[in-house]
Amino acid sequence: MLKDISISTVIAGLMAVLVSYSGPLAIFFQAAQSAGISTEMMTSWIWAISIGAAVTGIVLSVWFRIPVITAWSAPGTVLLVTLFPGLSINEAVSAYITAAVIIFLIGITGLFDRVVHLIPGGVASAMMAGILFDFGLGAFRSLESAPLVTTLMILGLVLFKFVSRAYFLVLMVILGLVLSLTLMDTHLEQLEWQLASPQWIVPDWTWSSTLGLALPLVIVSLTGQFLPGFAILKASGYAFSSRPIISLLSLVSIPTAFFGGITTVIAAITASICTSSDAHADPGKRYMAGVANGVFYLIGGIFAGSIVLFFTSFPSDMIAIIAGLALLGAISNSLSAALNDKEHLDASLITFMATASGVSLWGIGAAFWGVVLGTAVYALRVGLIRYQRAKAGETADRGLSVKSGER
Repeated sequence: MLKDISISTVIAGLMAVLVSYSGPLAIFFQAAQSAGISTEMMTSWIWAISIGAAVTGIVLSVWFRIPVITAWSAPGTVLLVTLFPGLSINEAVSAYITAAVIIFLIGITGLFDRVVHLIPGGVASAMMAGILFDFGLGAFRSLESAPLVTTLMILGLVLFKFVSRAYFLVLMVILGLVLSLTLMDTHLEQLEWQLASPQWIVPDWTWSSTLGLALPLVIVSLTGQFLPGFAILKASGYAFSSRPIISLLSLVSIPTAFFGGITTVIAAITASICTSSDAHADPGKRYMAGVANGVFYLIGGIFAGSIVLFFTSFPSDMIAIIAGLALLGAISNSLSAALNDKEHLDASLITFMATASGVSLWGIGAAFWGVVLGTAVYALRVGLIRYQRAKAGETADRGLSVKSGER
């Protein structure tokens, strides 16, 4: 392993962590603010998701000798924002554990491909888009309170994406820091090195948390994280088995959940940084980028208190802007995938609208109802199409019988 270490793999691992600690972590802070949790609890959350990603990333990368980049579920974190403050932290933890157990069973039994194919692709993508949509709007709602800063951040997004699609999120955070200091009267005197202090959270199982958070979290993790994450690895030429990867990630997610850590998954946003030739010219040595990624996550987890102090120094508007703009790509991809299936467009649109509405029935969130309604419409549409084709077939058979009789 020591022979395979290179500057390029270390930098790739570092940049992947910095990107995760930019956009996706800003989303996590939005969720924490929605729940109204304390700084100590927020530190525990950051510690848990960082340690989960660190352990799994290092172990899996060394085990398979491929760059397995792991992280926390960004869509799942956005889902939290839509449920807080109606959902308690204790209920959220129980949902994390339930989701981890379900994902473990799917992984260990080798049912991943079957389960993913059971979920209509357009419905899953539409649910993802619906979850992210209102969150993305938060960036543009800031136009009312901070028009100049919001406009500059939007222009910066376009410019940074043109310069570097891999590192634009890091550049966005740097720009956000500069604008916060110059135009929003932000001060960083409180920043200091501060170690993490994990807080144990007792889970509280309820049907509303299971149906409203756990089941949607399973769906977005499978379709929005594992599926594209594995696709990136395969596109990079790596051979692997999904069963041990999914199983280990879900097992690690269970203990970290008790400290506030949402499900650990395969990274979809940052994976390409460590699997490309920029990480290393030799594909066989890029696994060290996954190891480096895990090591930097470990450091981030240890100093989670300092990370919390850094992000809490940002004005709430700036956090909303960074988090919302960071999701534009995911929203675009999800909407494109949802609208691509023209034959089942109604199912996708109904799923999207129901999920984006934020409606809650019997304490169960909109994501669940979006999937239920969308899947029902999808099934009805499939049934009607089959009936129509069967009827057309019968008519054709009768026509042939009549012609035969005439002969």
